[in-house]
Amino acid sequence: MQQPVVRVGEWLVTPSINQISRNGRQLTLEPRLIDLLVFFAQHSGEVLSRDELIDNVWKRSIVTNHVVTQSISELRKSLKDNDEDSPVYIATVPKRGYKLMVPVIWYSEEEGEEIMLSSPPPIPEAVPDTDSPSHSLNIQNTATPPEQSPVKSKRFTTFWVWFFFLLSLGICVALVAFSSLDTRLPMSKSRILLNPRDIDINMVNKSCNSWSSPYQLSYAIGVGDLVATSLNTFSTFMVHDKINYNIDEPSS
Repeated sequence: MQQPVVRVGEWLVTPSINQISRNGRQLTLEPRLIDLLVFFAQHSGEVLSRDELIDNVWKRSIVTNHVVTQSISELRKSLKDNDEDSPVYIATVPKRGYKLMVPVIWYSEEEGEEIMLSSPPPIPEAVPDTDSPSHSLNIQNTATPPEQSPVKSKRFTTFWVWFFFLLSLGICVALVAFSSLDTRLPMSKSRILLNPRDIDINMVNKSCNSWSSPYQLSYAIGVGDLVATSLNTFSTFMVHDKINYNIDEPSS
C-alpha cells in the first residue's frame, strides 16, 4: 500500500519515493529523514521528545540523542533549502523536545497522484556535452588548480622544515668544534739570549778562580733563576732551582 502524500508548509512530501518538492524543485532525502518528517506531520502541533522519536522512527535500533539531534539538523537544512525567507519548520522546545511549526495537509492516494501529476516537472540541470573537446579542456583546467595548490603548499612547508633542520645541525657542529679547540696559550719557540759580557768568570786549571766572589755567586744565582723562570713561563715543564750554593755537593 502506497503511503499518502502530505504537504508540510510549502513542501509536498512523497514518502513512497523519499522526495520533497516545492515550486518544481525536487529533493531526494534519506529514508530516515522522510520517516522523521512524516512522524512530525502526524503529530503536528505536539511537542515530541527525543525518546518518542527514537521509539517511533528508529524502531529496533539503538541510537543516542546525538543521532536524533544530527538528523533533525539535516532535516531543517533540507527544508530551508538555502532560502533566507523560509519559515521555521521545526522548533526546539527547551528541555522538552521538538515541535512542527507549519500547517500540515494530508491527501488521499488519488489526490496525491493528481497533485504529483499536476505539479510542474523539475527543472533539469544543464548537462554539458562531454564529447566536446573544449568542454573536456575546461573541466581539466578547472579541476587542476585545487589539486596543485595543496602540493605547492606541502612542498613549501617541506623546504622550510629541511632548511631549519640543516641550519640547527650546522650550529650544533660549529659549537662542538669550537668547544674542542685547545684554549692553552701557544708555546713560545723564541730563544732566550744571554749577553756574555754580563758574566765574568776566570777559569784556572779547569776551575773557577773566584767562585767565592759575591759577584760570581750572584751571577750563578741569577742565571739559575732566569733559566727556571723561562722554562716555567714558555714551556710545559715545571722547574724548581734546588741548587744550594753554600755547600759543595752535586746539584739535583
